[in-house]
Amino acid sequence: MYLGTLVLIVFVAIFALILLFSAIKVLKEYERGVILRFGRLRGTKGPGIFVIIPFVDKMIKVDLRTVTMDVPPQDVITRDNVPVKVNAVVYFRVMDPEKAVIEIENYIVATSQIAQTTLRSILGQAELDDLLARRDKINKELQTIIDEQTDPWGVKVSTVEIKDVELPQTMQRAMAKQAEAERERRAKVINAEGEYQASEKLFDAAEVLRKSPVSVQLRFLQTLREIAVEQNSTIIFPVPVDLIKPFIEKGEKI
Repeated sequence: MYLGTLVLIVFVAIFALILLFSAIKVLKEYERGVILRFGRLRGTKGPGIFVIIPFVDKMIKVDLRTVTMDVPPQDVITRDNVPVKVNAVVYFRVMDPEKAVIEIENYIVATSQIAQTTLRSILGQAELDDLLARRDKINKELQTIIDEQTDPWGVKVSTVEIKDVELPQTMQRAMAKQAEAERERRAKVINAEGEYQASEKLFDAAEVLRKSPVSVQLRFLQTLREIAVEQNSTIIFPVPVDLIKPFIEKGEKI
């Protein structure tokens, strides 16, 4: 009889400890607990330590930290009929734990599906050049649309970023040829501008030499000097009459 009573006491003590541990809940700073009592919403608790009624209250834990979710690659046909494969990353967090539990079955899966469908829809309305050159604008548009659809769930989408845009091989080759042609065009324009500027300088120099015959003679002598330094062979140049005319006139006077 005594042994049976002792076993009963031990059993009751263990059961009481189990109830106590199941009643005490501890949540971290970034966690909240949505309490349902007999299936009805009773509110949100946390962070810290609190007590619920075992077998009566049910606590659903919700993480309030920002979630980084990769959007799988999506096959998209742009507005100008170019097939591309695009993936993205979405940053979101729960702002209202009660809505995240009551209004949607699984807010993470739902946000992922919304992001995929919105990505295909928006990029299908954009041209390839906009997708490559105006990515910031498209990211902002994606963030606004996805955030509007997740707002009833208590989820805030803060950022949407397109990560990679995979183009077909034929399109990559065509863009490479286009870029090469553009570089050649710029090179020809720069070369033509250089020739034009050089011709202007030569024209100015010719005008100066035309107005001053002495400058022509000095330039002729300087050229002779440069050639004499660089070349070891004998070179015969015709001497302009204007160069020796002053000496001839001086000799005739004598």
